[in-house]
Amino acid sequence: MIGILIFPDFQLLDAAGPISVFEVAARCTGKTLALRVLAASAGLVRSSSGVEMMARGFKSANAITTLVIAGGAGVADAARCEVTRAFVQRLARRGVRVASVCSGAYVLAEAGLLDGRRATTHWGRTRDFVARYPKVKFEPDQIFTRDGNVWTSAGITAGIDLALAMVTEDHGEEIAQAAARQLVLYHRRSGGQSQFSSLLELKTPNGRFGALLSWARENLEAPLTVEDLADRAGMSARHFARAFAAETGATPSKAIERLRLEVARERVQSSREAIELVAEATGFGDPERMRRAFIRAFGQPPQALRRAARAG
Repeated sequence: MIGILIFPDFQLLDAAGPISVFEVAARCTGKTLALRVLAASAGLVRSSSGVEMMARGFKSANAITTLVIAGGAGVADAARCEVTRAFVQRLARRGVRVASVCSGAYVLAEAGLLDGRRATTHWGRTRDFVARYPKVKFEPDQIFTRDGNVWTSAGITAGIDLALAMVTEDHGEEIAQAAARQLVLYHRRSGGQSQFSSLLELKTPNGRFGALLSWARENLEAPLTVEDLADRAGMSARHFARAFAAETGATPSKAIERLRLEVARERVQSSREAIELVAEATGFGDPERMRRAFIRAFGQPPQALRRAARAG
C-alpha cells in the first residue's frame, strides 16, 4: 500500500502528481490501487491553493510499504512536528520505502533519514538546504535521487518522475511506459533541473558570485580554471573554492560545467551548428568531452537531443 503524507499548506501537485501516476499504473496492471492519504491530524487538509484533501491519521498506516511526503509552503511546520518525524522514522525502521517530493525533503532531513545519503530538493531551496543539513550528500541538479530505500525528488512535477521510477521498480519498464503514455508524459525526462532553473541556484542572495557567473557565461571559450575565477573575484584560489562551494552548493568546476552544458544544449537543440563547433564555442574543446558531459547530465549524447528537438 502507498501512503501520501500531507500537511496544512502542502503543494497540491506534490501529492496529486504521484497519486495520478500510481492510479494509472495500477489500472495498467489490472489491479485496484491501494493508496491512503495521511496526515498528523485526520480530516480535511487545506493545500496552499485552498483546495482540500481528505486524509486519514497515522494509525491507519500499518499496511504502508511506500510513503511519499509532499512539500509546500507549510513544510517547515511539518518538519518540526514531533508526531510527523516520529511517524516517518518508525516507518523507515520498519523497512518502508520512503520518498519526498520537492521540499518534502526537509521532513526526511529533520527525521535524520538523509544524513550521509544522496538527496535533492527544489533548486530554489538549494542554499538553505545545504546550510541546514551539511551531512546530506546534496545533488542540486538531479530530477530525483535514490539512496537505498530513501528517495527524494526535485521541485513539484519531479514527483511524477519519481513515481514513474517507482512504478518501474515495482512493475517493470512496460507498465511504467504504458502509464507514461496514458498520462502523456516522458517515461524518463532528460536533463537535470538546471535546465529549468537557468542556474539560479548558483547565485547567492547578496549576488556575491552572480556577476562572476554572468561573466563566465559570456566567456565560456576561455579555460575558466579555479585560479582564473579566483583571480577575477580577487581571492586566493583556496579561499575562493571554499567560499563558492559554501554559498552555491557546487564546486567552481561543477558550476562552470553546468554553464557550458546549459549553453551547449541550447545551441545543439536550436541550431544546425556542427557539434564540433558547439563544443569549441562553449569551452568543452573536444566533442568527446562534451558528449560525456551530456550523457552524465542529460542521459543522452548531443546528437540524440538534437534529433529529439527536431522531432518535437
